[in-house]
Amino acid sequence: MQTLIPDYRSCIDQLPEGTTLVVHRTSWDDYERLVEELAEQPKRRVSYECGRLEIMTPLSPHERDIRFIDALVLAIAEELDLQLENLGSTTWKSRRLARGAEPDACYYVASAARIIGRKSVTIDTDPPPDIVVEIDVTNESVRKFSIYAAFGVGEIWHIEDGDTVHFLQLAGGEYRAIPESASFPGLIPSMLAHALAASRTAGQTAALKAFRQQWHSRSQNP
Repeated sequence: MQTLIPDYRSCIDQLPEGTTLVVHRTSWDDYERLVEELAEQPKRRVSYECGRLEIMTPLSPHERDIRFIDALVLAIAEELDLQLENLGSTTWKSRRLARGAEPDACYYVASAARIIGRKSVTIDTDPPPDIVVEIDVTNESVRKFSIYAAFGVGEIWHIEDGDTVHFLQLAGGEYRAIPESASFPGLIPSMLAHALAASRTAGQTAALKAFRQQWHSRSQNP
């Protein structure tokens, strides 16, 4: 459900799960003020692009999937012996670009060494995340892709309807589907989709164990 309403601040605290509030002609200062005010409400996702403000409240299953993906990504990084920095749903914003977004999750892999030990990371002075994750249950996150493209985010994992997974790579200013993660060689969309589905039925621990077994099997029999 999408709402267009001028007096948006008074409505945010009452937004039910799975609802999106959209406000047009919002100033950058108002956006920054709102992000600061909502800092203690982690269940809100706020994005901004050239005056268009969007506030979304994820559903509970959405959050469970993100926590499982966090564990899965860490397992893959360990298997591949890669550095990984998980910055969760960090707010990325740039006044210069008049854009801001909070992904469901984001990870540094190739650029991890450049931010390790940093107390703060900003999109104007530091590399963008190597991967952002967006899960669509009742809301369309595709409209945020232009924000990530402006930031130079190289890879998006887009999960639709909770079980359809697409890996997308930035090329020529647009995101195009790729058959395998650019950040984690060997990981294909169907593997992530299968693991997510298993986490909801067999449980997260069992699903993660099964994923590791599948990964080892693929590695031994490429």
